[in-house]
Amino acid sequence: MAGKIRIGIAGYGNLGRGVESAIAQSHDMELVAVFTRRAPEAVKTLGGVAVHALDDITRFQGRIDVLILCGGSKNDLPEQGPALAALFNTVDSFDTHAKIPEYFEAVNRSAEPAGNVALISVGWDPGLFSLNRLFGEAILPEGASYTFWGKGLSQGHSDAVRRVAGVKGAVQYTVPVEEAVARVRSGTAPTLATREKHTRECYVVLEEGADAAQVEQAIVTMPDYFADYDTTVTFITAEELARDHGAMPHGGFVIRSGTTGQGSKQVMEYSLTLESNPEFTSSVLVAYARAAHRMNQQGVAGARTVFDVPPGLLSPKSPAQLRKEML
Repeated sequence: MAGKIRIGIAGYGNLGRGVESAIAQSHDMELVAVFTRRAPEAVKTLGGVAVHALDDITRFQGRIDVLILCGGSKNDLPEQGPALAALFNTVDSFDTHAKIPEYFEAVNRSAEPAGNVALISVGWDPGLFSLNRLFGEAILPEGASYTFWGKGLSQGHSDAVRRVAGVKGAVQYTVPVEEAVARVRSGTAPTLATREKHTRECYVVLEEGADAAQVEQAIVTMPDYFADYDTTVTFITAEELARDHGAMPHGGFVIRSGTTGQGSKQVMEYSLTLESNPEFTSSVLVAYARAAHRMNQQGVAGARTVFDVPPGLLSPKSPAQLRKEML
């Protein structure tokens, strides 16, 4: 085990379990501990690693190289991100796009004085899709960028729905509007409003006695999540939720449509088709945990994003191997 990157996981839901699985596939890493706000004895990990109370995490300073934060963006990370970045190098998947600048500043205020690296908003969007938006704009400065998500189950949006008063269980699917996708791929660079690109479908199980109309109104007017989209809310039973909505597929694509030279049309596209959204997001987090550890060893401190990480640091291979095998 000597020399392996020591990883901790804060939060053990779908994302935390995915991180554990991804670490098992990464031969240069070892999982040291899982931390939870639940009763530790009630949490059973896939590989049997020790589970500890989140309140006891300070005891692990010096025993963990990178802590991967697996809480939700709406309520968990705004508090946990800054607090834990003061103690450890961290990686998280904060995905409320509109609030990323203020979250970055809050985390940086904790991480930088402590000498820690905190990689925020790591995943596939924000994350890998962000990089491809940057590539597209830098390479085709005369053009337009488009991001489509789905059809797929959004973890962050589903979590936001589940936190609405009166909701017992819920999932939310993001669905691209096919006509809009076709127009973009044609290279015509159309101007599309938010509502024209996606619809959102929510499937909700109500708490007993909850007011359906009130719950629906709370969902469709939720800022940052649903207010800017055509959103449908369908009420179903707990049995239907378990039977029909247990999988977590997702995906999407980033398209840059532009012109070069004397008006040549150029279209760049990056796409993902995911059978398990949390497992893929977890795999991205683990690769960036490797980079966070290496950056910190190089003397880097403070909050950073995927824009600040040299791609070679994501790979367990040496720079010489990468030049020989992948360049």
